[in-house]
Amino acid sequence: MALADIFTRTEGSSARPTVTRTYGELPAVQGEGMAALRAWVDEIAALTQPARVHWIEGSRAENDALLREMVDEGKLIKLNPEWRPGSYLARSHPSDVARTEARTFIASEREEDAGPTNNWVAPDEIRATITPLFEGSMKGRTMYVVPFSMGPVGGPLSHIGVQVTDSAYAVTSIGIMTRVGTEVLREIAGGAPWVKTVHSVGAPLQPGEQDVAWPCNDEKYIVHFPDTLEVWSYGSGYGGNAILAKKCFALRIASVIGRDEGWLAEHMLLIRVIDPAGRAYHLAAAFPSACGKTNLAMLRPTIPGWRVETLGDDIAWLRPGEDGRLWAINPEAGFFGVAPGTGQSTNVTAVETLWGNTIFTNVALRPDGDVWWEGLTDEPPAELTDWEGKPWTPASGRPAAHPNSRFTVAAAQCPQIAGDWDAPQGVPLDAILFGGRRATNVPLVVEATDWTHGVFMGSNISSEKTAAQEGTVGELRRDPFAMLPFCGYNMADYFAHWLKVGQKLRFDRAPRVFQVNWFRKGADGRFLWPGFGDNSRVIDWIIRRIEGEVGAVDSPIGRLPEPSDLDLDGIEVSQADLDELFAVDPQLWLREADLTEEFYRTFDGRVPAPLWAELAALRYRLQRA
Repeated sequence: MALADIFTRTEGSSARPTVTRTYGELPAVQGEGMAALRAWVDEIAALTQPARVHWIEGSRAENDALLREMVDEGKLIKLNPEWRPGSYLARSHPSDVARTEARTFIASEREEDAGPTNNWVAPDEIRATITPLFEGSMKGRTMYVVPFSMGPVGGPLSHIGVQVTDSAYAVTSIGIMTRVGTEVLREIAGGAPWVKTVHSVGAPLQPGEQDVAWPCNDEKYIVHFPDTLEVWSYGSGYGGNAILAKKCFALRIASVIGRDEGWLAEHMLLIRVIDPAGRAYHLAAAFPSACGKTNLAMLRPTIPGWRVETLGDDIAWLRPGEDGRLWAINPEAGFFGVAPGTGQSTNVTAVETLWGNTIFTNVALRPDGDVWWEGLTDEPPAELTDWEGKPWTPASGRPAAHPNSRFTVAAAQCPQIAGDWDAPQGVPLDAILFGGRRATNVPLVVEATDWTHGVFMGSNISSEKTAAQEGTVGELRRDPFAMLPFCGYNMADYFAHWLKVGQKLRFDRAPRVFQVNWFRKGADGRFLWPGFGDNSRVIDWIIRRIEGEVGAVDSPIGRLPEPSDLDLDGIEVSQADLDELFAVDPQLWLREADLTEEFYRTFDGRVPAPLWAELAALRYRLQRA
């Protein structure tokens, strides 16, 4: 029996369309909060006019039934259980393959609160635009009600949301990426606040109309209402456009909640590093895309005796504790990773995580019923079915997997996952790392002199735009704190909020701040640092700095290692390469300072004074160098 046929009852009135309401086996959850939730669900159902409403209870049986239905409908391909048990492949429409940043909006009451780095739109204006789109958008479909928790249910750092969606693919993905179920409803019933998220693929079905494998709409909107803590997404079924708990809630909306409540929602990985003596340290790191974030989250050190345990690969929520330290959780329950480039030679831990129970999207299909993507193996298979369902061979002249193809898998499957990765209280941070992809200027590692200097570093993270432009300092893609696409309010105010959070920390317990750059190149275009597992040698120096076991060399831009303090046993890095890895050219850095000033001025005077003071101090040191 299909889920849509279970526990149905029909409600209607002359004021709204008749909707068949389908309720899963919910406990008798009572309370004022639950009544408000039911009223909101009824309101959205009246607007979108689904044929059925199903409240997701979060059970394994329910999830399995959803997956079977999608296979029967041709929306998922079940992979060969011999190679990839419990796993499925989805193929999206070619027009719906990535985040739609150009159609992503912040609808704050005041434009200045969104800031120049966001697409701002007036709330009343955008509601007038999207409300007609949602009218009847779920006709002929099931509207799923998904209560979810970011972080362990009831945890002191956790927050709750509810997503309504007409995409079963989104439901199963949310079930991997968050904690879903009736426990969340009990929190809501007890009065816990919750964020409202609404999603529709925008493809209503008329009576007798045949559905397609990937329903979506050419018109797309992802709209965030920070003043009312809502997200409305229309037209896309893909990734973060449909899994609203991810970037939309966990970063854009959560950054606003954090601003108001005194904590930080960050685009950061989270790891525990254990030294040969068994001492444990906790690091968070913010890297833009294509800068080695997932590889560091699942690092396998090349230094004997060192271990890394994964706590999170993408998002961290940071909150000052009563002990003066900064505590962090990974609010997610799964990994939503880019497949291409993930392979045995680059990230064996990720490959081992994907042994089963994974939803793959837009990767290639092997003849034996397993999956493949560029970078998984050194040599491609002789034949495949590509991400669009077309025959493919190495001679096809096109990628077999889409460059933004994805895997969605539970974090608990990671062989390096920490035993307490989902502890409600989180972990205390010892260090925060910022990094970008820079072929020039930025040394392998630099330590900030204090918290304010660290915020200054984070506000200036950037990468060269393309490989062809490497070496051209003026052609940089700014991504402050790796949050440029994800901050839900004015980034200048966000910089100020980082400074305020630092004031709540004890100076001797605040995490130390570092900037790293694995991607510096020599004049011959060659990477100067081996990267990957050897990045543990930089982590080793950072931890020994925290413990006061090694010194540092003052430079105009921060504190640098003595090259002799890096553990280079077992790798070949010449003295000339080391010198270039840590070279600081005052004239090039003065040009960077000019670019920083230009960037700060885009915020119309809202950049906090301490950061302007840091910029002036940097120029002074460079001019004297």
